[in-house]
Amino acid sequence: MQKNTKLSLDRISKIFSKILPIYWAFLTYMLLKPGQENQEYWFMFDGIDKVLHLSIFAMLGFCFMATFPKIKFYYFFQIILIYGFLTEILQEEMGLGRSMETLDVVADAIGCLIGYSIYKLLIKRFF
Repeated sequence: MQKNTKLSLDRISKIFSKILPIYWAFLTYMLLKPGQENQEYWFMFDGIDKVLHLSIFAMLGFCFMATFPKIKFYYFFQIILIYGFLTEILQEEMGLGRSMETLDVVADAIGCLIGYSIYKLLIKRFF
C-alpha cells in the first residue's frame, strides 16, 4: 500500500514538474507586461486585482508543492515570497504603467499559503 502511494506521488510530481515552469513563465509575463487601461465589465469590483493575485499565487503554491513535495515549508514560503517581491519591484522599476503595491505582496503570500494548505489537505485526504 505504501509503495503504491509513493509511486502515485512520484507520478504527480513528474506531471507537475512539466506544468510548473510553463505556469511560472506565463505568470511572470502577465505580472510584468505593460499596463493598460481596463474596460469596465459587470464582474469587476474594487480589489479584483487582489483577488487575482491571491488566486494565481494559490495555484503557483499548489503547483510548486506538487512538484517539490519534500521541500520544507520555510524554503517554500521564502521562494514564493521573494518571487512576489521581485515582480512587484520590477513592475515599479520597468516603468511600463504598472506600480508596486504592498497589498499585492500580502495577497501573494496569502495565496501561496492557501495553495500549500490545499495541497497538504488533498494529500492527507487521498494518500
